[in-house]
Amino acid sequence: MNKITVETPLYIKVHESDNVAIVVNNHGLPAGTMFAGGLRLIEQVPQGHKVALSAIARGEPILRYGEIIGYAVQDIAQGSWVEESLVALPEAPPLASLPLANQVPPPLPPLEGYTFEGYRNADGSVGTRNLLGITTSVHCVAGVVDHVVRIIERELLPRYPNVDGVVALNHLYGCGVAINAPAAVVPIRTVHNLALNANFGGEIMVVSLGCEKLQPERLLAPGGGLEAINVGDDDIIRLQDEQFVGFEAMVTSILQVAERHLQRLNQRQRETCPASELIVGMQCGGSDAFSGVTANPAVGFASDLLVRCGATVMFSEVTEVRDAIHLLTPRVIDEAVGKRLLEEMAWYDDYLNQGKTDRSANPSPGNKKGGLANVVEKALGSIAKSGRSAIVEVLSPGERPTRRGLIYAATPASDFVCGTQQLASGITLQVFTTGRGTPYGLAAIPVIKMATRNALAERWHDLMDINAGTIATGEETIEQVGWRLFELILDIASGRKQTWSDRWGIHNQLAVFNPAPVT
Repeated sequence: MNKITVETPLYIKVHESDNVAIVVNNHGLPAGTMFAGGLRLIEQVPQGHKVALSAIARGEPILRYGEIIGYAVQDIAQGSWVEESLVALPEAPPLASLPLANQVPPPLPPLEGYTFEGYRNADGSVGTRNLLGITTSVHCVAGVVDHVVRIIERELLPRYPNVDGVVALNHLYGCGVAINAPAAVVPIRTVHNLALNANFGGEIMVVSLGCEKLQPERLLAPGGGLEAINVGDDDIIRLQDEQFVGFEAMVTSILQVAERHLQRLNQRQRETCPASELIVGMQCGGSDAFSGVTANPAVGFASDLLVRCGATVMFSEVTEVRDAIHLLTPRVIDEAVGKRLLEEMAWYDDYLNQGKTDRSANPSPGNKKGGLANVVEKALGSIAKSGRSAIVEVLSPGERPTRRGLIYAATPASDFVCGTQQLASGITLQVFTTGRGTPYGLAAIPVIKMATRNALAERWHDLMDINAGTIATGEETIEQVGWRLFELILDIASGRKQTWSDRWGIHNQLAVFNPAPVT
């Protein structure tokens, strides 16, 4: 990444109707700065924050992306800083009156000949890694499993060079919960489907305590339309079984089961697979005002390339879609998919209402420091990750897809919860955009982190995998960065390159979404 210093005052105006733009220059610009187009700043404006391109009267709409992101709470002079306290949050789009599937994008031209080196499984799925996953039925066993994982990494993995690693699928669920509550389907489905991720090669083993509410039998074959997981009794270790006398006996048993699976996993080799076998998750975190004009549009372009290859692409984060939902419902492939999208939005509206909170709780302080005034502005930038393709399916939290193409997988916006839920929905690689910066990573899949601005890419040069800040300074186009990302996805999926988070071993713990009561 070449160090770039922007001398010329620059701002980015997204849509011709916008009456605000964001300042590009590092550290912002002082009062008196004159732009090439004649605009003069009357006060200092930080990098990424909005400047009024014309005078905005009190109560008038503030426009960015050609959409209303809020209303002026007082008169705003031309050339002044439009900071968040000056922007009144508008109402969310009403769900009942939204058009469905009335502007379905035509299919983009197929993109053929692109491949990656993946691990093909017996069920036909293809992983980007060859990992042993150890499923847990309750958090009580997490300490034991973590202990065993360290032994496996130290003593067993050197004997199985074709196995990339071992991952403990630990979580905070399983007991002390209302296991039969309607919303309990979400965490149960999530833990169940985590085990089925293609990166684990179908080699499933479960560590249980024995007295938990989420018994292994229910976890593996829970009904409710989920795929039953066929696991023999010798692949389930219950630590309370009387056969285990002492801690070391438990550890020995888990290691014996793990080694059987490692032996089978070690026989697998990468093979050339069409890019259509990829399942890629798109996520943003630590977003800023550049996210919606650099990194996320580049991700959207790469998403379209993947869809053109026949691959599956997921975007998520309900609260960062809800306020731009009117731009997505026309793009669904048919009315049935549109109704599913509205159902997920309504479900989350109700979930927030039950917690006596609302969408104004998003964005975070860091998002605001990066120039995002409210969740409307954030959502308009977030959905850019979806590109231009038609949305072919909508998934409830933790569900697995049944179609290929662009999919909306409903999840919370929280980085680590969204990542866990997308993992349960089957992604085998994730692209994560950030403007403020985050060392986020997942042990089960490679996570490609993309910087929205040059300053972050330079400062975090050994944490960011790709830089989209060059779009803001005019050095590259959205299309050029999108192609670079697409090619990097194929390289990372093939094991030819490694992400920084994997190089450093930076991996977040799983965070299963549990909207059900805790007892």
